[in-house]
Amino acid sequence: MIEITSRWRDTRAPAQPIVKLELPFDLRQKSRLRAKLENGEEVSLSLPRGDILRGGDLLATADGRAVEVVARAERLLHVECASSHALARAAYHLGNRHVAVQIGVGFLRIAADHVLERMLTGLGATVSAVEAPFEPEAGAYAGHSHGAGGHAHDGGSGGARIHEYVALGPHPR
Repeated sequence: MIEITSRWRDTRAPAQPIVKLELPFDLRQKSRLRAKLENGEEVSLSLPRGDILRGGDLLATADGRAVEVVARAERLLHVECASSHALARAAYHLGNRHVAVQIGVGFLRIAADHVLERMLTGLGATVSAVEAPFEPEAGAYAGHSHGAGGHAHDGGSGGARIHEYVALGPHPR
């Protein structure tokens, strides 16, 4: 079994081909787990507690290979509102329930949940089911580091993703 105990720290690109490890968000939060790489090899992850793996992160195997984390598509609720105020209100109510929320320009995404879907539609939000990688906010006090000198994200599969936030507009005076 291949052991993974750290993120890829080398600032240079890996010399060997990168192997992919596809995981849903709930497993990307775990510091200890066993999984299979895309090529079928079994891996044992033993990472520092508190780290959240993000799509595109690189991990280092004990034998010097690089493994790219791929955020698996999941059943999510995509939430849009008629105004930025209504979207901020929806985000507030989700946060009040300690729900993991992915924040994008003009939308929120949460794990599929029929109770929260009813709450959001009751608040006037438009809610639709989607299958997509889930990359929720880590939280105000959570650390987030990237191996290989850092990288950007684009929310899609494989490209650069820019962390985007809900534009709330100017503060009313």
